[in-house]
Amino acid sequence: MRPGESSRRSRICEHPDSIRRDKGPPWPRKPVSFVLNLRIFRPEYLELIIVKVFMNLKSEASRTYLSFLWWILEPVMTMSVFYVVFGVLLNRRTDDFIAFLLVGLVIWQWFSNTISHGMSAIQHNSRLILSVDIPKEIFPVIEILMDVVKFGLVLILLLGFLWLFGFPVNPQYLALPALLGIQFMLICAITLLIAATVPFFPDVKFLVTVLLQLTFFLSGIFYDPSSIPIEYQPYFFMNPMALLIESYRLVLLEAQSPDWARLAIVAGASFFGVLVSLGLLKKLHYAYPRVLQP
Repeated sequence: MRPGESSRRSRICEHPDSIRRDKGPPWPRKPVSFVLNLRIFRPEYLELIIVKVFMNLKSEASRTYLSFLWWILEPVMTMSVFYVVFGVLLNRRTDDFIAFLLVGLVIWQWFSNTISHGMSAIQHNSRLILSVDIPKEIFPVIEILMDVVKFGLVLILLLGFLWLFGFPVNPQYLALPALLGIQFMLICAITLLIAATVPFFPDVKFLVTVLLQLTFFLSGIFYDPSSIPIEYQPYFFMNPMALLIESYRLVLLEAQSPDWARLAIVAGASFFGVLVSLGLLKKLHYAYPRVLQP
């Protein structure tokens, strides 16, 4: 027996949970190795995620007569309401207001829907968590990927709509993968963090709903950010969704390059947020069964 091993074993026997405790920060000290060593990347879990995403989408589509068409109709119907209210009744429409509004709504709904669907993912799978030792991040990741599939379909139709209505493909389309990647990281960071905390503080769900409504009106979805007084615009674009929506519009509608300096800040903060969220989920892995017990 090695020196000190008996004392360590005695401490573990007295406090069995102590071996699982980590008094370090919630973010990993070696980010790359931490991500690569996550259990979620094991082949069996990756296969589980893919199968669950496919089965859940198929089940969701089969519950309604219009099936997957609802994924397309939702942003179209929302756009129609906002067009009537702001474009017709309040006469706030600008040139190409429909395209302007549709880009904002499609991008926003990817963000909002994913957070709304993913924030309760761990809580809603309490039975499975109590029965099987499984990485908890699997559940919000499944919800995130389901909304990625839905958004991908809507995005293809959006690009087709823009092309038909006089917004052809331009060289700035090369920026789209970067914009999509930054928004995906932002969505993952927020969704994973909220999903990790909801089992401990269920009231967080109601706070998130209110904050999403507030952010909706502060993101320039149905109004042009240039109408905001110039002294307030730097504060307005501190909202990452306002910056992303404006960046998509610059690329898709105006064939202009977005503000890469600001986007780099959002990308860095989002990546750090993903690491913190995954680190928090790993720290709380053994606490969830206790919290989720009926």
